[in-house]
Amino acid sequence: MNRTDRLLGIVLQLQAKGWLRAEDLAATFETSKRTIYRDMNALTETGIPVVSSPGQGFALVEGYFLPPVNFSADEAVVLLLGAGTMADSFDDAYCQSARSAATKIRATLPATITEAVDRLEDRLSFVRSVGQTTDPALLRRVRSAVVSQRRLRFTYHTRYAQDERASVNRREVDPYGLVHHEGKWYLIAYCHLRQGVRNFRLERIEALTTLPQSFDRPADFVLQQREDDRDVTVRVLFDQSVARWVREEPSFFQESIEESEGDLLVTYRVRQLDEIAGWLLSWGARARVLEPATLSDRLAGEARAILANYETAKSLLP
Repeated sequence: MNRTDRLLGIVLQLQAKGWLRAEDLAATFETSKRTIYRDMNALTETGIPVVSSPGQGFALVEGYFLPPVNFSADEAVVLLLGAGTMADSFDDAYCQSARSAATKIRATLPATITEAVDRLEDRLSFVRSVGQTTDPALLRRVRSAVVSQRRLRFTYHTRYAQDERASVNRREVDPYGLVHHEGKWYLIAYCHLRQGVRNFRLERIEALTTLPQSFDRPADFVLQQREDDRDVTVRVLFDQSVARWVREEPSFFQESIEESEGDLLVTYRVRQLDEIAGWLLSWGARARVLEPATLSDRLAGEARAILANYETAKSLLP
């Protein structure tokens, strides 16, 4: 990063976050504290109102804002494509905000940049996921509870349950965040029934109620996929004829992959075997489960059942 970009970046960081220490800025921009101090002097000399305080670091004088930013064609395309993706993925309120933001961004662009943006947009596209069935009203209510930190109660349909009676149950949760993954929305929340953080697919939520109780999200919580509860190891050997395709479209549960005498040995970690059994069946005879034996036996049983179905169907043909 050159010095000009770093100076602009420092101002943007201070404008967004307030007080920052020299060591924090040095870590962010991968430079030394001494360089940061020199940068601060340079900003002051150019008229940027930077103030400092022992123990707190640096900040901008309250009320100072950067003048409007000029976007390059590439930067404008990224912003406009991002706004379009949000408009296609979120509920009505955010869709309107995304479209409004895109309109404002376009209005700030000079004619030459607008023409370049139009050419790039004509050549780039993000295709919306087909079959997205999340109820926009449900998504809006869950989003509101996440932002306001209000507890939720709902009926949840669990796909992989120990018995049929346990497949539908009532949950009370503290909603920590929302994740959009492969066209589906997931609520990440603390579940009071399970006494831990769990993921809930919004399409499986019914009878949602926002409760009056509020909560504080843990300061150390990070919104990311949780793997600590995946304690079942699955090892599968794929035939070399499909190795390329296994690498190209890995399972969500994949942990490691390695060559094994021309074939591909892949390790997965899941919560329950049902999460991966159907996907492994799709590879047919080109995938062989090495462990656990219970999964190998289950797939063999499914294969025999499939064969029996086709044999029965064949016998009914005239």
